Amino acid sequence: MSVSVEPTTVEPKQGGQGEALRPHAEDAFAGELAALAAQDDRPRPARWKLSPWAVATYLLGGTLPDGTVITPKYVGPRRLVEVAVTTLATDRALLLLGVPGTAKTWVSEHLAAAVSGDSTLLVQGTAGTPEEAIRYGWNYAQLLANGPSRDALVPSPVMRAMAEGMTARVEELTRIPADVQDSLITILSEKTLPIPELGSEVQAVRGFNLIATANDRDRGVNDLSSALRRRFNTVVLPLPESVEAEVDIVSRRVDQIGRSLDLPAAPDGIAEIRRVVTVFRELRDGMTSDGRTKLKSPSGTLSTAEAISVVTNGLALASHFGDGVLRAGDVAAGILGAVVRDPAADRVIWQEYLEAVVRERDGWKDFYRACREVSA
Repeated sequence: MSVSVEPTTVEPKQGGQGEALRPHAEDAFAGELAALAAQDDRPRPARWKLSPWAVATYLLGGTLPDGTVITPKYVGPRRLVEVAVTTLATDRALLLLGVPGTAKTWVSEHLAAAVSGDSTLLVQGTAGTPEEAIRYGWNYAQLLANGPSRDALVPSPVMRAMAEGMTARVEELTRIPADVQDSLITILSEKTLPIPELGSEVQAVRGFNLIATANDRDRGVNDLSSALRRRFNTVVLPLPESVEAEVDIVSRRVDQIGRSLDLPAAPDGIAEIRRVVTVFRELRDGMTSDGRTKLKSPSGTLSTAEAISVVTNGLALASHFGDGVLRAGDVAAGILGAVVRDPAADRVIWQEYLEAVVRERDGWKDFYRACREVSA
């Protein structure tokens, strides 16, 4: 006996999509997705909105035959994106693995948006995530009144994705307790979710797949069992290869975030972005960019995502408390907060970096003074 799951609809809130602080990918880039769909004449897997080629183009960017420009959502090796997209077209689930700040969540969201047109079938993994978040729960008022029934059952995002042939997402899979993680094994191997209380099951229809993200750098993670790991095809997302690539990523995201917050574009802000990226990369790598000086690395990850946050905060400072031009003083405090996570050890590392590297670097005097001022 199978049980059907009715699609869940969410009414738009008053004020329209333009009022959303952070629109979902399928809303923010609806024009690009529509343009790709209109010109996409390649074969599409069942229930996919776009072909695998168009999904990869959406993520990596390009120019369509009619001149429509598709902006890059991910800057990185093309082959990794192609492997990720191809995995979703098979019966294997996709695991995006990498250190914090390598755009795992960002890529996951955009993949789901391009494949299914809906990136909201999401389970956020935490140490307290219950099994019901992955399987199903119950409306306890109806359960107590009438006993187990279809009306009392509350489908999880994964169950909905199975029933509707869509892409589900599980964020931070390794933060979920191991016994809850393993509830995915039957779903991914048998493509079936048993409901023993009703003597029935939900079978996944064609088009269903799952994207999970995980990193092994955070404390308190739960390793995946070998049985569960075998159900995934793992794609490791690397840190940006070069300063130029990371500067490009930070610039694009800061521009997008700035526009959503109505912050003015910062003229000549690229110089400060390059400084932030350089500092993060050198401390992260434990060596200056010229390879001449070895450095101690602080306890934080100093990821690209943190660089984006530092620059965005600096842009807000320049806009609201400055002349609108992004300067060294606007990013100095943010860098200090990102680097000094352990007040005892990291502060020493930061001071040594300031005196041994920043102080002696040509053209960085203003940056050195601003960092010294906030570090005092």
